Amino acid sequence: MAEKFKEQAVIIRQEEISYGVYSMWLKTEQIARQAKPGQFVSVYCHEGSRLLPRPISICEIDRADRSFRIVYRVAGKGTEELSQMRTGRSLDVVGPLGNGFPIKEKKAFLIGGGIGIPPLLQLAKELNCEKQLVLGYRDSLFLQEEFKKQGKLYVATEDGSYGTDGNVLDAIRENGLDAEIIYACGPMPMLRAVKEYAKKKQIECWISLEERMACGIGACLGCVCKSKEKDSHTKVNSKRVCKEGPVFRAEEVEF
Repeated sequence: MAEKFKEQAVIIRQEEISYGVYSMWLKTEQIARQAKPGQFVSVYCHEGSRLLPRPISICEIDRADRSFRIVYRVAGKGTEELSQMRTGRSLDVVGPLGNGFPIKEKKAFLIGGGIGIPPLLQLAKELNCEKQLVLGYRDSLFLQEEFKKQGKLYVATEDGSYGTDGNVLDAIRENGLDAEIIYACGPMPMLRAVKEYAKKKQIECWISLEERMACGIGACLGCVCKSKEKDSHTKVNSKRVCKEGPVFRAEEVEF
């Protein structure tokens, strides 16, 4: 089992990169050195009434500088508090958590939707293969310039303001794309569609589930999902997203 650390991470820089979406670089001693693409961290707020940490995926890792980047959307009081913090402030952070994506050298689709897009950036940087990056947005874009540096980028928007008018699978079909492996992260409707597409096309598929998490370490069972196999911890057909996941082989889980 990968080692995790609780550290006081120092904010190197923070900026709003799209409406309500923030990018924050954090300096640590151990977390950045150990982190892998697809893992996440639990970030604690300063406000005492908010006891539970916020689980946020790791977007980029700079191991030489011992720093990592998180990109998050303001969705409640906790993330609103994070968005107001400035350079030099420190945060209690636990990580790296979760299992991360398997690194395979196959022609790949990296499919991201909404706030499920950020964890695919470090994966794109570490994959040594042909990469087709397919990103779906509701409206305003973010991180597209960073992804353009890592492979061929295809964008779909729900409002048709940029790229394909529709969803990520519409973009794949419109451009006649194919792949040998899929890595995907995003909202549940998107993941359901990607799982079905992968099954129909007989493509190996790995998905990162977005679930509400409380403890982030597998103790509270607040983020379980249905699975085909019985879990060794709970003895029922379930998996803890924060512990056995958040990345699963698509056919392992049912949703």
